[in-house]
Amino acid sequence: MKKTIGMICTGILLSVLSISAVWAGGQSDKVQKGTVTGNEKELKVLTSAEVGSIQDPAKKLIYQRIERATGVKIDWTCYVKDQFDDKRNLALSKKSSLPDVILNADMSTLDLLRFARQGVIMPVEKLIDTDMPNLKSVLDSNPGYRKLITAPDGHIYSFPWIEQLGTGKEAIQSIGGMPFINKAWLDKLGLKMPETTDDLVKVLEVFRDKNPDGKGDVIPMSFIINGGNEDFGFLLGAFGYGDNPDHIMVTNDGKVVYACTQNGYKKGIEWMHTLQEKGLIDPESFTQNYGTLVAKGNNGRYGLFFSWDDYGVGGPYAKDYVPLPTLAGPGGWKNAVRQSGSADGGFQAGRAVICSTCKDPVLAAKWIDAMYAPLQSVQNNWGTYGQEGVKNNIFDLLQDGTLKHCTITGESNWEARVAQMVGGPLAVLNSYYGKYVTCPPDAVERMSWVKSYVPDMKDDMVYPNVFMNQEDATDLAQYETAIKQYAEMEKATWILNGGVEKDWDAYLKKMDELGLSNYLEIKQKYLDTYLGK
Repeated sequence: MKKTIGMICTGILLSVLSISAVWAGGQSDKVQKGTVTGNEKELKVLTSAEVGSIQDPAKKLIYQRIERATGVKIDWTCYVKDQFDDKRNLALSKKSSLPDVILNADMSTLDLLRFARQGVIMPVEKLIDTDMPNLKSVLDSNPGYRKLITAPDGHIYSFPWIEQLGTGKEAIQSIGGMPFINKAWLDKLGLKMPETTDDLVKVLEVFRDKNPDGKGDVIPMSFIINGGNEDFGFLLGAFGYGDNPDHIMVTNDGKVVYACTQNGYKKGIEWMHTLQEKGLIDPESFTQNYGTLVAKGNNGRYGLFFSWDDYGVGGPYAKDYVPLPTLAGPGGWKNAVRQSGSADGGFQAGRAVICSTCKDPVLAAKWIDAMYAPLQSVQNNWGTYGQEGVKNNIFDLLQDGTLKHCTITGESNWEARVAQMVGGPLAVLNSYYGKYVTCPPDAVERMSWVKSYVPDMKDDMVYPNVFMNQEDATDLAQYETAIKQYAEMEKATWILNGGVEKDWDAYLKKMDELGLSNYLEIKQKYLDTYLGK
């Protein structure tokens, strides 16, 4: 006998008829349907949770609503995010006790190929086309994403995370870590906004000497060396290509280059050493973690720091900071440094997988497909509404079934979101804003900052998200580990102690010995294929 379970959840009407699901957006034109058949309504799911988040997924309101709506019970295993990769790999080494699904799988394309070859995860392209109408709709309307998740052998082994916020050079991800300068101090000391590297040095020296915070503990500039968004690589755009987290740039004639071997990089590192000698760099920049960086920022000590946004590090002093304009170097050159992979927006191919021992892949696929319903995706990505016990709810659910971002107070947007969001898989498309959800206020602000840098973005291309075959991906990973480790070690040494000019030729020779030319050759091959050459 069939039972009907109906409820309005997250602005989506979820009806379960036996093991079928109807996903709707509160209005008839937003209904999405799909049917699952099977004998079991329970799945074993392995996932991760961010530090500071609820570690039991069953206590997350988003998952509670999905379980009540679909009738699919989840047997959760969850590990804290910074331990997850090791725990995941250990779990996948035992085929006798595999989960059915891994969410927030964080699998690289090499991971996907390796686990597929081992028979641990299954291909899912047929499931996408026959049992996942929400994801299929996303891929049909954005065919480039299907290409990005398709392995060289023609199979799809995973479900992606997609976040669109703007496009091209104006996408929110186009620039990673930005430099934020203390505008309140500039105004207090009667200083102009720096326009050149020389201007910045003079400003930082005044910050150092004039005690603008009134406490005597001023830090002119701080960063986390090789720390992603908290690194200073954006400043090096005053000397050439600049630098980004993977150190990969693409010239406007389609050539892949390694940022850390360019003459402009060498000049930039020399300049950074002069800042170090002048006492303008926080000594802890070479050893500190994010928590330490934030603690000092929350005490209003920085003249300049680097981060994704102003609030994460600036905290209660965030209003004092503005993005530092792209600086011109000694020769007048300036480049706003873009990050690799950002042409596709926020993207990760391996955000979820179905394991090969799953007894009902159709049920698993349909449950995962629920994550791709527009209103569900935006909640997976940012958080939800109506959850008790948190400082801030992320959304208000409006009468028309759409979601409106709330104003976050008393904590950073990230802290508020991590308390509720569940990660991926998901897809948030530009077309959703104004139809299903408002654009996050902090995203609107950040995109305005990115847009201000666009005129100075000299690079028309960034290295794309590509799916390499296993042999090339394995070779690339081996080269990259050694090359990146060596380059980043020397970077820190040169800033602290100097000597980049003296060591440069030996450094380039060592990089070649580590396989840099082979590394770039592989990168170039896949870029050429991506560009249709």
